[in-house]
Amino acid sequence: MTALPASSSPVRPPAGLPGAATPARTPRGHGASTPAVLKRCRELVRPVLAEAVGRLHPWTGEMAAYALGWADTAGTPALGGSEGKGVRQALAVLGAEAVGADGAAAVPGAVAVELVHTFSLLHDDIMDADALRRRRPAVWKAYGTGPAVLAGDALHAQAVAGLAEARNPHAAAAVRCLCRTLNALVTGQAEDLRFEDRPWSGPGSVVPGEYRSMAEHKTGALLGGAIALGAVLGGAPDGTVTALERAGRHLGLAFQAVDDLLGIWGDPAETGKPVHADLRRGKKTYPVLAALAGGGTAARELETRLGSARRIDGETAARLATLVEEAGGRTAAREEARRQLDTARRALRAAPLAHTAAQELDTLFTHLLDRTW
Repeated sequence: MTALPASSSPVRPPAGLPGAATPARTPRGHGASTPAVLKRCRELVRPVLAEAVGRLHPWTGEMAAYALGWADTAGTPALGGSEGKGVRQALAVLGAEAVGADGAAAVPGAVAVELVHTFSLLHDDIMDADALRRRRPAVWKAYGTGPAVLAGDALHAQAVAGLAEARNPHAAAAVRCLCRTLNALVTGQAEDLRFEDRPWSGPGSVVPGEYRSMAEHKTGALLGGAIALGAVLGGAPDGTVTALERAGRHLGLAFQAVDDLLGIWGDPAETGKPVHADLRRGKKTYPVLAALAGGGTAARELETRLGSARRIDGETAARLATLVEEAGGRTAAREEARRQLDTARRALRAAPLAHTAAQELDTLFTHLLDRTW
């Protein structure tokens, strides 16, 4: 894969930015910590991810670099910018290693997943009217709605094109896997948006099982698709790919349950979002739906307040958070996360995997359950 000339690609990360030079790989070992695993995988993927962004039109590439935390809106290197943890790209690399392949085989898939994830965040922030992403203005606030949509489209197209052009005998199968993931993402987002127009209670209200289905598509599909892409590019048989994708989807359900907990009770310094952010937006999340389904005095007050609230201010949101907890929503969401994590681990154990990579996957799965970001 040949990068565009530097003169036509202002988004090639300058010295000091992620992907500026090809780094040495971090050694693997038994008992590697999650930060070490994530770092090793990021360093493997960064140069090719930077090259992929460098292929974009200069303007959309600039927005992509901003979204990835590599630069500010002037294109100046943002050395303190947050580029995220790289969970999805790590799952792709570990997916290949788990089936006995070199992690480098999964890099085209890891890049595609990172581009798709970034594109989905750009579009999600617009649809949800979220003004902040990783403690700075979202792309649509920094550049405008139209440009942000265009940047997301560019990332989407580059993800598919880059994977299709990969020098890997399994590239065609990987593209099909990515397309299935993309279709599932759209399905999940459509379900999530439709939930906004449905009542909190009574006929037509959203129940926890429906929410679980939405989360499996919107969040689980990309985590499952990431690990499956690594396995496909690593030459795994269909049964192993299916088992790993299933593990990733259940991991995604656990991830979403934790995300929902952080959306209400998370520390803004860690999450980058205001306290009680999801409640302020009136978002239908698992803790709230589980609380409403539980019955009892707190659930009834919660139902009344949600049904009558036109605008949820800080004081109201704080009371709603208390009611959700009293009605058992916080506990139910935590139990849901642990249940889905256990199911993900069983799916891992059902597949014939390389020992060290399987250990690292298990460690990463646990870390995601206990995260505070």
